[in-house]
Amino acid sequence: MGSVNELYSREEFNVESKWLIDPKLLLVGPKIGEGAHAKVYEGRYKNQNVAIKVVHKGETVEEIGKREANFGREVTMLSRVQHKNLVKFIGACMEPIMVIVTELLGGTLRKYLVNTRPRCLDIHVAIGYALDIARGIECLHSHGIIHRDLKPENLLLTADYKSVKLADFGLAREESVTEMMTAETGTYRWMAPELYSTVTLRQGEKKHYNHKVDAYSFAIVLWELIHNKLPFEGMSNLQAAYAAAFKNTRPSADDLPQDLALIVTSCWKEDPNARPNFTQIIQMLLSTISPPQPPRIFTSQAAVLPPASPGTRTLMAKRDDSCETPTTPMENPSSRFFFCFSQCY
Repeated sequence: MGSVNELYSREEFNVESKWLIDPKLLLVGPKIGEGAHAKVYEGRYKNQNVAIKVVHKGETVEEIGKREANFGREVTMLSRVQHKNLVKFIGACMEPIMVIVTELLGGTLRKYLVNTRPRCLDIHVAIGYALDIARGIECLHSHGIIHRDLKPENLLLTADYKSVKLADFGLAREESVTEMMTAETGTYRWMAPELYSTVTLRQGEKKHYNHKVDAYSFAIVLWELIHNKLPFEGMSNLQAAYAAAFKNTRPSADDLPQDLALIVTSCWKEDPNARPNFTQIIQMLLSTISPPQPPRIFTSQAAVLPPASPGTRTLMAKRDDSCETPTTPMENPSSRFFFCFSQCY
């Protein structure tokens, strides 16, 4: 293979030198997450706690090429788009292995919801989280980027539980009205129906779709935030995909408040063109909390924080008896066991 400089000058990995990470400065700690093509570790970089995503290169030449291209695309998008509701990008390296380094957050929304069940979130907390998600997606769309894999596993909570940030841009794509894009990924339970083939869910099939696929996924996430239940419960992922795509099946919105039911049902409409954009979604969400009410959260002392303005940080008080204990940037690093990156890999 070529030199590091040659690798980073490739079209699929066009990133400024300021974002390049020296792997010798990385310390790798315990694994905190794992997906089909990557593992995520807690780590240290230049005296700060970070999340280290290690991407598997693959086995075949075709697989390696595809994952390198996806990796380059993710790094390029992360480095060029910054927003308070997008995970903060710190840097990346491609040798000796593909690594993406971001800020270390508290944990996934999926874990938080599961640990909170069977209780539902306070409605203002759920709407605050939804606002954070919508604002992050609005930022991506303003840069012509479609996330394509919006789901609770890819939404991270800050350590104080007051904000949600979007993560995992491995499936994100730049939108082009002249190109046909691939319906290769996403998680079926949250995927928009237009991503599916009319015959089968063939990987790599070319499909026409646009940024409205994220609106559909947002509707499913919002439904889940309100009910704290798995959408399409009782179905496998493929069964849920088939029901949504070919039978126009959706989770029931009958017991939702009227204003929230309108948002959810408009976002998951079968016709993508009939779905609202995220600027409209944000306005609809804000209208549901006007005037805002101080939320109650699940603590033994029933802590209350009167919100000064709409948004998650002012809609949710800090939890005292949270179900999980995420690592925070203030944690003493000596309490963790880290390996030098070069020793691990």
